[in-house]
Amino acid sequence: MWFLTILVLILILGIIILVHEFGHFIWAKAFKVHIYEFSIGMGPVVHTHKGRDGINYNIRAFPIGGFVSMAGEVYDDDDKIDKKKLMCNKPWFQRLIILVAGVVNNFILAILILFFMGLFLGSTTTKPIVGTVLENSAVAESGIEVGDQILAINDIKANSWDKLQIALYRKNESGTYTFKIKKANGEEKTVSVTPKKVTNEDGTETMQFGLGLDTTKHYGFFASLKYAFLKFGSIVSSMMLTITSLFTGKISLNALSGPVGIYGVIGESLSIGFSQIVYIIAFLSINVGFINILPFPAFDGGRVLFLLIEKIKGKPVDAKLENAFHTIGFFLLMILMLYITIQDIIKLF
Repeated sequence: MWFLTILVLILILGIIILVHEFGHFIWAKAFKVHIYEFSIGMGPVVHTHKGRDGINYNIRAFPIGGFVSMAGEVYDDDDKIDKKKLMCNKPWFQRLIILVAGVVNNFILAILILFFMGLFLGSTTTKPIVGTVLENSAVAESGIEVGDQILAINDIKANSWDKLQIALYRKNESGTYTFKIKKANGEEKTVSVTPKKVTNEDGTETMQFGLGLDTTKHYGFFASLKYAFLKFGSIVSSMMLTITSLFTGKISLNALSGPVGIYGVIGESLSIGFSQIVYIIAFLSINVGFINILPFPAFDGGRVLFLLIEKIKGKPVDAKLENAFHTIGFFLLMILMLYITIQDIIKLF
């Protein structure tokens, strides 16, 4: 089973990375930027092919990333290449398109997957409408009923089930959660919910609310289209809440997962079925796109940030400063990845 899980993990990461890097690649080619290499994976090269276009197409050892190596990504760094083919010499809008194309591709992939899942398997509402309430649970004792819509938790607007789950996961020293709900008759109420501690089979304790989502299936082209975009927005908004919660300390860094943590999720998804694996591809594709567009050094968003500064100033930022910014960011990112990986391994054992 572990071998199958690893294969599926590599396949999923490969698809997401390929789609992302192809976005950069195809637009760089369209704008006639000189490309040295198109690589899937990081680390040593395990397979290479030199195309008729002179580009090295590589597969590298570790399936945790990829890159498109272009001439003049930050500054004029190759005297042998026609200056017109250096990325740094391309018009501002072309450089912007090349940088954001990977993220856009990830988002398009996710929306297409969600649409076809809704079309063939049916879709559910993204609204946090209560579908089930466990008997004698904390939620049942508070008066929340099936059919109620949760509007907010602890003053955090819960406009989707995904965002609601993050709101419940955030640290809460008091142990009591304030739910703003809308009853089926339109009446709005505020209730307090104190989750109950439940001991799992492995001895760990979790807080149980006794709440389940509405799983009513909806079918049809327009229902699927609506679901794809609403679910996309739902996942993005939950990620935004996660990022802000990390900075405010409401969510610990230990809650983040890397490739090892994703391995565990893939293993659980395989036991559920093929549809769950397909959903994971969409979910992770949105994750990769969202993280990459953040204005953090070494990410696409960090490079876009410098383009925006250039536009505002009317001239490029000093190339050495930008390079140093991305180099430092890359090392910080590697340290974070190492920390997350160690935490994931500890969780496995």
